[in-house]
Amino acid sequence: MGYKYTFQAYDEKKMARAAGVSLPISQKQATEICSFLKHKKLESAKTILRNVLAMKEAIPYKRYNADVAHKPGMMAGRYPQNASKEILKLLESVEANAMNKGLTNDLYVTHMNAHRAPATPRGGRTPGEAKRAHVEVVIEEKKVEKKKYTGKKTK
Repeated sequence: MGYKYTFQAYDEKKMARAAGVSLPISQKQATEICSFLKHKKLESAKTILRNVLAMKEAIPYKRYNADVAHKPGMMAGRYPQNASKEILKLLESVEANAMNKGLTNDLYVTHMNAHRAPATPRGGRTPGEAKRAHVEVVIEEKKVEKKKYTGKKTK
């Protein structure tokens, strides 16, 4: 049985999707990254994640921000390295899926969310559980029309 996506308005002709199942990342970090990257251009989202890996740009934490320090230009934020690597791989995978379908220009992240996955036991004498998360991404090809400047002020 395949993975069941939570996104219901999927259109085969102009959308592509991918899911990362049981990724070895924190669900809280994945949720913050997904909420920040949603509704952005795909290239912009990939650039943001590369900047996070290079410690140049932080991900703003809006929901899970207890005891999170301020970062330049934002309130609470962090540089989630492992989660960024996994989600960057997932974005490259969904981009390859879109290329395979023939979707090439103006790709936007339409839907992106994270769910808690079943924890796997690890450790020896004092066992713990590894953090896991399911992440799903849906991208859409949109035709964005730029407004032409006419020189007139609008109210």
